[in-house]
Amino acid sequence: MSSPKIASLSWGHMKVEDCSTTYKDCKVWPGGSRAWDWRETGTEHSPGVQPADVEEVAKKGVQTLVIGRGMSEALKVPASTVDYLKSQGINVVVLQTEQAVKEYNALAAKGVKVGGVFHSTC
Repeated sequence: MSSPKIASLSWGHMKVEDCSTTYKDCKVWPGGSRAWDWRETGTEHSPGVQPADVEEVAKKGVQTLVIGRGMSEALKVPASTVDYLKSQGINVVVLQTEQAVKEYNALAAKGVKVGGVFHSTC
């Protein structure tokens, strides 16, 4: 199963290939995607992305997980989250969201089992 490409990105809007839903923030993995609702884990810009935010994607068998920190990189990614992913044997890439989407799509095009969590605003 391949990772779906991010078809488009603009402030507050993300489209995933072969998905009719428009997301503000989203999680993607080989074979699927869904909205990333920060309220599920109480996530805020600081301290940022928690292990609980990436756990679902990590459990989908990804080799690499790309985290998009927002257009202005306002979303923090604490060491505990990176450490959690590395402890699961997953490569971690943390970038500004536009760069993160480019990296994610490039990895997906190469057939890498890549997942991502992306914040599309600040």
